Order: sequence, then structure tokens, then C-alpha cells
Amino acid sequence: MGFTIWDRQSCRCDYQLRSHVLANLRDFRVESHDGGIARAAAVALVIVAVGDESPRYASASPLSCEAALILTKRSAGLQNHAGQWALPGGSMDAGETAEQTALRELSEEVGIHLHNDAILGRLDDFITRSGFIITPVVIWGGEEVELTPNRTEVASIHRIPLTEFMRQDAPLLEAIPESREPVLLMPVGRSWIASPTGAILYQFREVALEGRATRVSHYEQPYFAWQ
Repeated sequence: MGFTIWDRQSCRCDYQLRSHVLANLRDFRVESHDGGIARAAAVALVIVAVGDESPRYASASPLSCEAALILTKRSAGLQNHAGQWALPGGSMDAGETAEQTALRELSEEVGIHLHNDAILGRLDDFITRSGFIITPVVIWGGEEVELTPNRTEVASIHRIPLTEFMRQDAPLLEAIPESREPVLLMPVGRSWIASPTGAILYQFREVALEGRATRVSHYEQPYFAWQ
């Protein structure tokens, strides 16, 4: 069974999209990494509807049922990566799977309470410069979700339309003197999201939506993310 191709004109948060993403993730051979000295973590790529309260993007349709991913801006008071774009997620507790961590962090950070039947699959593990192995977990949230930020960790919650990640100028690759590999950036609005989050978003686009087994673990992270 091979990958299926996403019809970009059909961006509704519906059963057709869920089935498409599920099929592509089932056919994707995930690359995992042993923990070693790195700390295990998981992030959630949650597919939801855009919602009437969401800001408009040039790539978005005017329909509130358009599919989107949930991203956050981290609170300014956090010790690590304050104020940066992020996917809901965090370190795995002892005995947890990546899926359990992703669901728990979703509940703790943005107030979405989902169960195992919402899990669609995984993407490749990504080793960060700050000492984590991040496992991305793709989750179906659907149309009827209410978001409540945990202000200790989350400054704001954003529903970014899937079509925004399909822009022709994505991804941006930027050379840095500290590495032979370029930094991958995903443009959003007039700004951009840097790796590791940017790389994970790009692989989601390539694998889950476009049906291409694209790898991203080799891409570098900006120097500010090395801390």
C-alpha cells in the first residue's frame, strides 16, 4: 500500500483528511533513536478546525472548518526557550510512551483532553542541540475543541491553517557558520518558525499531507536553540 496524495483544494477538517493522514503515517517507516544521554520528550501535532477566533492568513480560506495545527508561544517566564514558537509537548515521565506524554501535555498546556483513539501515528525522532530526543505524535482533534492556555507555560495559542505550511516559499534554508548543515525555517505569516519545531512541521507536511518519505533530522537548529 503506497502513500496517498493530498488534494490541496480540500482543506476541510473532516473524515477524508483524517483518513488521508492516517494512511500516510501507516505507510511511513519511522526512524527512532535510543535515549543515551539525551532526555526523551514528545510533542503533539494536533489537527483541528481553524476556528472563528483564529487570525487570518493569506493562504487560508474563509471557512471556520478549514484544518489547522495547534502551535503555542511559550511564556516569557520559562527558563528554556521563552517566547518561542512551540508544539504542545514536554519531557516524558517515567514509564510513559511518547503517545501518553503527548496527550498529557496537550491537556496540561492547552486544555484539550483526548484519548488513545485520537492518535494517528508518529514522525521521525529529532535530536536537539539542547539535549532532547523529541518524538512527534500526530493526533486528530477534530472540529469541536476548546483551547484553554496554561499561563505558566503558554503565552498564547494559535491555530495555523495547514495550507500555510504548503506555501511555495517553504521551507527556508539558512546557512550558519556554526554548522555544515543549513537551518530549516518554516514561514508563517510574515515571520518564521525555526527548527526543531520548523523541521517537524516540514516533515508533517511532506509525510502526512504530501505522501513523501522526507527526512529532516540532518537539518541544523539556530544557535539560540543550542542552549
